[in-house]
Amino acid sequence: MNVQISIRGRSYTLRTDEGADDLEEIARYVDRKMTEVGRGSFDEYTVALLAALNIASEFRRFRHSIAERLQELDKDAASVAAILDAALPPEDA
Repeated sequence: MNVQISIRGRSYTLRTDEGADDLEEIARYVDRKMTEVGRGSFDEYTVALLAALNIASEFRRFRHSIAERLQELDKDAASVAAILDAALPPEDA
């Protein structure tokens, strides 16, 4: 499916296997990021590069927080398993 998006006032037609709504939302996000970093007098290449770096930094922080949360869940699951093992009668009984 082809989807029409707009970033920094320029229109692009993209082909996607995902939903149009998802791609349009992503385009609006990228447009906002580029607008944030483009407030100075940067050329479009620099604006795109700075926006990409900001988005990559956000993604890295997100991945790190997910990894930390998964470690916490693993610890919690191990604690629950230990409690259950202690509460259940032995199998040979």
